[in-house]
Order: sequence, then C-alpha cells, then structure tokens
Amino acid sequence: MAKASRPTTRRLQQMVRAYREAGALMAAVELGLFTHIANGADDEVSLTKAMGLQPLHGERIIIAMLGLGLLKRSGGKLILVEDVERYLVEGKPTYAGEWMLFTKPDWDEWGRLSTILQEQAPPLLENKTVAGITIEEARRYHRGTYSIGRGAGRLFLNQVDLTGKTLLMDIGGGSGAYCIEACNRYPNLRAIVLEMPAVVPVTQEFIDESGLTDRIEARVCDFNHDPFPEEADVAVMASNLPMYGREAIGAVVGKAYKAMASGGAFHLIGEALDPDRSGPPDPALWGLAQAINNTTGIAHSVAEVEGYLTSAGFNDVQTMGFVEGILQRTTGIK
Repeated sequence: MAKASRPTTRRLQQMVRAYREAGALMAAVELGLFTHIANGADDEVSLTKAMGLQPLHGERIIIAMLGLGLLKRSGGKLILVEDVERYLVEGKPTYAGEWMLFTKPDWDEWGRLSTILQEQAPPLLENKTVAGITIEEARRYHRGTYSIGRGAGRLFLNQVDLTGKTLLMDIGGGSGAYCIEACNRYPNLRAIVLEMPAVVPVTQEFIDESGLTDRIEARVCDFNHDPFPEEADVAVMASNLPMYGREAIGAVVGKAYKAMASGGAFHLIGEALDPDRSGPPDPALWGLAQAINNTTGIAHSVAEVEGYLTSAGFNDVQTMGFVEGILQRTTGIK
C-alpha cells in the first residue's frame, strides 16, 4: 500500500501572505502601470520613468507583476496578459481599476480582525459603509462598482428576457448600472433606482451620462425603512445580500412582494453560500467582512434566500448560477 503523502504548509503560507499579492496589484493599478504599458512604455526603463519611480522600485514592482502572471515578456518588451489588458487599462470601456481598489479602505481593519471579533458591541442594522455616507464617498464607492455593475447588468439581461416588461425597480441600485443596461436594450422599459439620500445625486450623474434621464428615475428610499413604489413588474436587488442579516433581508423581500404588480418577477442576485453553508469562499468572506462594519450582515445560503422569497409569497422560486463561485440569482413570481 502506497504511503499517504504528508500535508505541507504550502497552502497555508500562500493564504496567510495573500495580502502581499493584493497590495502589489493595488499599487500597480494606482501607479497606472498597466495603462503606461498599453500607451507604449513597454520596457522596464521607460515604464519606470512613466510611473515616476526610482529604478530600484520600478524593477521591484515590474518583477512582482511578472511573477504574479499579470505581465509577460516577449522580444524584450513587456506584454499585458489578456484579462489585464481588458480590465486594467484606463480609458477602455471595460476598465475596472476602481473596482480593484474598492475594498482598500478596509485594509487596516482586516489586520485587526481578531480584536474586532472579540468586541461585544451589539451589531447594528445600518451598515456604516452606507449609513451617513457623504456624496463624495458615494461617488468613490459607486465609481468603483459601475464598470463591474454594467457587466453584471448585461449578464442579467442575457439570462432574463424583459420583453413586455414596463417598470423595473432596482432596490439599492447604486450607480443604476442594471437599469441603464436594461433601458438601453429595451426601449419601452422605464426604471426606478432606489437609494440613500447621499447616493441619489451620484446615481443621477450616471443616468445623465447614459442619456436616459427621461426613462430612469433615481429616487430617495432607504430600503430598510421606506415604502417601495408600486406596480413594478420586475424588480432586482443585487449585491446587497451579505451586508444585512436574515431578518432585514426577509423584510425587504416581503416589502417588494407587496409593492410589485401581480405576475411580476423578483430577482435577488447575491453572494450566496451553498445550501450546506460550507462555501464557496467568496460569499463566506463577504459575510465575515461585516464584522468590520459591526452590522447584522452575514453570509446567507441559497436555501435561506429561497426561503425569504417563499415566505414573502413568491411562487416558482428557483436559483441559478450567475457568476461562478461568487453570485447566485434567486427568482420568484408574484
């Protein structure tokens, strides 16, 4: 019988030092490293100069990007790999650099997570990342989510046919990316984005940029407390799931059911765990992140999400994969 291999520390070491990979990528985005290469500074000397770095630091960050597989060399030139070229070159419509920096404000707090977990303060319903947010903070936040949100909006429309729908309600819709994509594709569709007071002016900026001000409304609405507009025949709540606890999510789903038109379809798109709550890691970590904000937020399972919709009264409740390992889409019909 072959002897079983002994476990090593390799996986644990990679995990415990993952902050270095995150820090290196964030620094490269902030320095415009990938954009400079795309604009012609594609050797180490010219790239270092374009970033404004001393040669030693330039060498260090470039070697790190090569080591992480974000760059490669070809004929003495630095070449962007496919996903970097698509998503991390400023000026491209697919640029997602702001999203790469989205969670950076939480950096220091993750370093003191064990202390945070030992604190005894009662959790709050209101998430401090949205409660009391300023317009400037909202702008930074949703500039970070917009590019990735538009991609998610297009993915949603590839899965869901909105032909014949007249009013889309986006609950906590942020930049309005889902509504913008939907109204671009369906010329007879109107939409309402529900958001906090400080976010609505930022949402309006994105709507204005899209040229859809006559069909998309940004409306002040705290979805935990305020009533919803009535008669929407399709509703979306996307990427808010782990920010709130079970009672809060159940209440929002119930309120959506009461407000929607008969026959309307509700879609909850979120970072949901498998039914046995043992993964995947991304939803689990989004849930853990709520300890930093001291909220009731938690990682919800697919089974729990389906239960919220069923309890609210929705029929034909089912879950489909949305972004593998990250997002699930649970839908029901009123």
